[in-house]
Amino acid sequence: MSDRLQHRLLTQLARASMEHQLLEPGDRVLVAVSGGKDSLCMLHLLREIKKRAPFEFSIIAVNVDQKQPGFPDDVLPKYFEAQGYEFEIVEDDTYSVVKEKTPEGKTYCSLCSRLRRGILYTTARRLRATKIALGHHRDDCIETLMLNAFFAGQLRAMPARFRADDGKNIVIRPLIYCSERDLAEFAQQQGFPIIPCNLCGSQPNLQRQRIKSLLDGLEREHPHIRQSMFAATTNVRYTHLLDRQLLTKLGEPESLESDDAVAPLVNLRSSE
Repeated sequence: MSDRLQHRLLTQLARASMEHQLLEPGDRVLVAVSGGKDSLCMLHLLREIKKRAPFEFSIIAVNVDQKQPGFPDDVLPKYFEAQGYEFEIVEDDTYSVVKEKTPEGKTYCSLCSRLRRGILYTTARRLRATKIALGHHRDDCIETLMLNAFFAGQLRAMPARFRADDGKNIVIRPLIYCSERDLAEFAQQQGFPIIPCNLCGSQPNLQRQRIKSLLDGLEREHPHIRQSMFAATTNVRYTHLLDRQLLTKLGEPESLESDDAVAPLVNLRSSE
């Protein structure tokens, strides 16, 4: 079963790479490894795909030790060395910053991830990496879509590849076509040394956890709900949305832009 599951994951990774130009000849990929199941799966799969790729690229595992209390800082270095990975551990006490700056009752995830991402960007430039690989998967993409729609009023998910705000780093998500369920099973089969995140995992009422529960409930009644939602991110009917700027940019008839133009229509009933 392990070989079959690995083959499926590698096929999904390869398809994502081909469709979104994730891995290219001569790339030096910084693989961000937190110690969670997803990033450890990604590291393993990227090394396997490297053996099969028709071109040369290299990978380097990077872990950001954020100085969370109780973090077993010896686990990942021992694993990387035993497996023969090129790696670097970057130490930066963002834990204290997150604890100090996050208001009581708010979640740590947003600030924590921004600080970690900034460290990765700086490290990538220093190591002359051409890409930064993050371990987000299909379910992360779906949950982000729902979170943005429900709580931010935006239709936005996760791109497979994008240029960072600094304009210099290219970020890729090789696992974007892989399901969390498959990755969890594969990580268990491989016996990866998984390190749980005790910073945000200890916080109750995380909106993402509520979305997961909602999807789990829907999936019991509609087994393919996650596949359908993910397919929706690749099948956008923009003409059936209401974003006037987008419609104008894509060549649709210009919308009424000014309040003066709309006012006669709004006030039509009052003039009758």
